[in-house]
Amino acid sequence: MSIAHGFRTIGVLGAGQMGLGIAYVASLRAKVPVYLVDKSPVQIQKSLSLMDKLLAKDVSKGKLSEQEAKDARQRITVVPEEQGIEGLKDVDLVVEVSNLNYAGYKLTEGGQAATENVNLKTSLFESLAAAVRPDTILATNTSSISITKMAAAAIPKGETAASPKGKASAARVVGLHFFNPVPVMKLVELIPALQTSQETLDRARAFAVACGKEVTVSKDVPGFISNALLMPFINEAIMCLEKGIGTRDDIDKTLKLGMNHPMGPLQLADFIGLDTCLSIQQVLYQGTSDSKYRPSVLLERMVDAGWLGKKSGKGFYDYEE
Repeated sequence: MSIAHGFRTIGVLGAGQMGLGIAYVASLRAKVPVYLVDKSPVQIQKSLSLMDKLLAKDVSKGKLSEQEAKDARQRITVVPEEQGIEGLKDVDLVVEVSNLNYAGYKLTEGGQAATENVNLKTSLFESLAAAVRPDTILATNTSSISITKMAAAAIPKGETAASPKGKASAARVVGLHFFNPVPVMKLVELIPALQTSQETLDRARAFAVACGKEVTVSKDVPGFISNALLMPFINEAIMCLEKGIGTRDDIDKTLKLGMNHPMGPLQLADFIGLDTCLSIQQVLYQGTSDSKYRPSVLLERMVDAGWLGKKSGKGFYDYEE
């Protein structure tokens, strides 16, 4: 059953794993045309190939008809590389997805996008707000950065936070935090900035529900609900390993069998990406000045070594290339 959400078209900025996942549920579940932007043609093709595989898998299992899969695929439009974010000027909603390669920003060492960099995010929202219609909702999938700061960056140059145009532009910014893998994970965390209007919040919620998700709401604090709880838990597990309190296997087994977690915290960190874990932990630490959020030295050293987890082939566990 299609759920009304009021969006005629949406844009997804970033075609990595998260961006593809959001495009997938938006086209398949919310049944809305999606414009996908990324400056990497290789990433675009990789993501579209993955979508084809996901749709084919659902068809083979009888979850979708051939026509439903075809319709979902046809709702995805790739914005030409030369257009970039200008190709989103007429969409009703843009979801920005932590992959700054499309915006022309320099990548961090090892080719990984600067996923949780405050300055890059605010610069991007300044450009995005200028490129789209004044009534377009601007959502970010950030997992830790201040939504309020990004809303302030969306205020047009020459306007103030108190001016009518300034208020309206900031009021359309919201956090829409999907979880990985998007097609499987049921939750979306909704985060209003101080400036976010109730209308923006309501429409963002309707979109998430139309995508088949359950919604929780968090205040705009470092890490929101999810990472304010999860990242210190993972960080503490790494500190236990660092101090020799337990082995990798014993730490993960204790949480899996003793607390009924589907995977241990060290394995989970590998799946998230150790660079992402470190980045979020640093945001928590810097945003609160609370020593309980200090990143583990071992986590920092593993990122220094390029041991980023599953995506790099090595983290706390070894993975086949």
